[in-house]
Amino acid sequence: MSGEKSVVRVRDVMTQEFAMVDGLVTISDALELYKQKSANALFINKRHEDDEFGILLLSDIAKQVVAKDRSPERVNVYEVMAKPVISVDPQMDVRYCARLFENFGLAMAPVIDGGKIQGIVTYEDIVLKGLT
Repeated sequence: MSGEKSVVRVRDVMTQEFAMVDGLVTISDALELYKQKSANALFINKRHEDDEFGILLLSDIAKQVVAKDRSPERVNVYEVMAKPVISVDPQMDVRYCARLFENFGLAMAPVIDGGKIQGIVTYEDIVLKGLT
């Protein structure tokens, strides 16, 4: 027994189920997708090769639509989403992923490899899957 811990990588704990939408859909439509997929977040697809992915959180909708008394049927996702997203590499050690989350005030991030979203990683994934 050497006492060395094996490295747990983001790819080992990430969730591969996530939801993608186009930035032109309405908040109302995005909320339906949230419900259908039981999603933590919605990722917004790139419009072209030089674009970046976006993310839409329920807190974004609460702050930008509900609190401002805007109609979900008249607001598009691109008006509310955060872009670009801070992403993580599937090879990253989960300890560094947790530090990244702490440093930037994140609770989740897309896992991007080869310019494509492979999954999503959350604090819950890191703790419940990474430490057991």
